[in-house]
Amino acid sequence: MIVGLDIIITIVYTLVRMKTVIYIKADKEVKENAQKAARDLGLSLSDVINASLRNFIRTRQVIFSNIPIMTPELEKLLDKVENDIQHNRNLVGPFSSASEMDEYLDSV
Repeated sequence: MIVGLDIIITIVYTLVRMKTVIYIKADKEVKENAQKAARDLGLSLSDVINASLRNFIRTRQVIFSNIPIMTPELEKLLDKVENDIQHNRNLVGPFSSASEMDEYLDSV
């Protein structure tokens, strides 16, 4: 009986761990950039795609958005600009005309 149970456990384990291959078309640059981003996180592109598919299965949602999302780098830059504005640093203008602005820009 133990031999039969061992065979059943092996078959069940094998069925649970089965993998399949999905072929998709992607721009070469998109693929390379995605691989690099995944690698930077210590993941493979396959890990990222599998996580996305699992999320799709769980939520039944695919979200496409054209709303810009601020990156941490942009947030830091905007914090610096706001700080400069509060302390009246690195500011020029206002200009009374476009030609006055052009003169200033030409002098820089």
